[in-house]
Amino acid sequence: MRKLTKKDILAAFKTSSPIIVTFLVLGAGYGILMEKHGYGPLWSLLSGIIIFSGTAQFVSVTMLTSGSVIMAFLTSLMISVRHIFFSISMIGRYNNEGRRKPYLYYALCDETYAMLSKDDGPEGVNVSNYRLLVTLFDQSAWVIGSVLGGWIGTLLTFDSTGIDFAMTALFTTVFIQQWIDNKQHLPAILGVAATLACRLILGSDIFLIPAMIIIIGVLTAARGRIEPPATETAGGDAND
Repeated sequence: MRKLTKKDILAAFKTSSPIIVTFLVLGAGYGILMEKHGYGPLWSLLSGIIIFSGTAQFVSVTMLTSGSVIMAFLTSLMISVRHIFFSISMIGRYNNEGRRKPYLYYALCDETYAMLSKDDGPEGVNVSNYRLLVTLFDQSAWVIGSVLGGWIGTLLTFDSTGIDFAMTALFTTVFIQQWIDNKQHLPAILGVAATLACRLILGSDIFLIPAMIIIIGVLTAARGRIEPPATETAGGDAND
C-alpha cells in the first residue's frame, strides 16, 4: 500500500463532503438529544466511536431513557444487522486491505457503503487509501457533530422534540437516491411491503422487529435473484 498523497486525500474528501455536512448536522442533533435526556458530550463521543450507527443511536437513547433496555438492545440489533450484509458484499473489495481491514468493516455505515460499493475509486488515486479516508472522514464527521451537539445542548435551553426525526429524513433521502441510481428495485419493494404489513397487523408498538426478521429472511432467500454473481477482478485494486 502506498503512502497517503494529497491527491488521495482530496479525492476522498470530495466524495465524503456531502456525507460530512450531513453527519455534522445530524450528529449535532443526536448530541443535543443525548444531552436533553441526561447524557453529556462524553457519552455522545463514546457512542459515536463504539456504536457508530446513527439509527441505532437515535432509537436506543429514547428507549433507554424510558427504561426499555431489552427492547432497545433488540431493536438496535435488528436495525444494525443489515451491516452484516454490507460487510459480506465488500469481502472481495476489502480482501487485500491487510491491517486496515478490521476498521473498514467496523466503520462501514450505510452512507460509506453507498460511496464505496463500486469496484474502484477516482482515476489516479490509490484505491486502498481512498477507501480508508472516505470511511475515516465519514465517522469523524459523525463523532465531531455528536460532541458539538452535546456541548451546544449544555448551553441552550429549548424543546428538542422532533430532533430524532432527522434520521428518518436522512434514510428517506438515501432510499430515494438508491431507487434512482439502481435498476434493481425488488429489495426496496420487499422492505416497504414487509414493514407496512407488519405495521397494519401488529400495530405500532411491536412491528419493527418482526418486519426486520421478515426482510432479512426474504432478502437472504432471494439473494441469488437480486444480486448476480460478483465479477470482482484485480483491477479494482490496481493502484495498491
